[in-house]
Amino acid sequence: MRIPGNMAGTALVSGGLVFTLAALAYPAIVGVQKTSSAPSRVIASTRYGPLTEADRDFVVKVRAAGLWEFPAGEMALRKGTTAAARTAGQHLVAGHAGLDATCRKVAPALGITLPNQASPQQQGFVATLSSDQGKQFDTDLANILRTTHGQIFPAIANIRATTKNSLVRALADQANDTVLDHITVLEKTGLVNFDSVLFQETTPPTLPPSQITPPPPQPGAPVVALTPPAGLPTATPAPTPTVG
Repeated sequence: MRIPGNMAGTALVSGGLVFTLAALAYPAIVGVQKTSSAPSRVIASTRYGPLTEADRDFVVKVRAAGLWEFPAGEMALRKGTTAAARTAGQHLVAGHAGLDATCRKVAPALGITLPNQASPQQQGFVATLSSDQGKQFDTDLANILRTTHGQIFPAIANIRATTKNSLVRALADQANDTVLDHITVLEKTGLVNFDSVLFQETTPPTLPPSQITPPPPQPGAPVVALTPPAGLPTATPAPTPTVG
């Protein structure tokens, strides 16, 4: 499967491939927004504030995003054909290593079980990038990840504005900064087709929950840590907020 590169936006909208990319790229985001049956329902009282279904879903989905965007960044370090694509890879790896470290600290404090695998659709992102070669890899990297990062902004803002849990607030702050950084470096590749990205961001497909939900970990399985290659700078995990 190939995702179109520098086609005109009108051609993308009318062609079938744009719908393929929209179906591929959107699920990472829809899981954040739609999975909870009652997002505002409080599921636990913690020393950091009440935890809602939406809060729990957000922590899980930040973790799941790292489980596919981190390897995408590693691929960019190996396969990127331009300095800008490789720089984007460095930022993806460093940013998600930092977010992952925060998720692994927040989750046990709040009683949240983290996945060790991305959702099936997110795994599809990785498969597409794995099969790409040359310039096609750079183009797909820029456009798939720019679309997903653009879609995640509203979800982060909503959680930041509504959560009463200080740990979740801190994670949302860190996620917001990380996503903005990633959007910036992806755009600096010069390969983002903004007409296509806007269409994909505003025209999400309907997908079954089985495709957008990361599978639960095996019982007793250790939490997989996202560890950057030696020598690559990493983002600092968010500090643990004080109680109250």
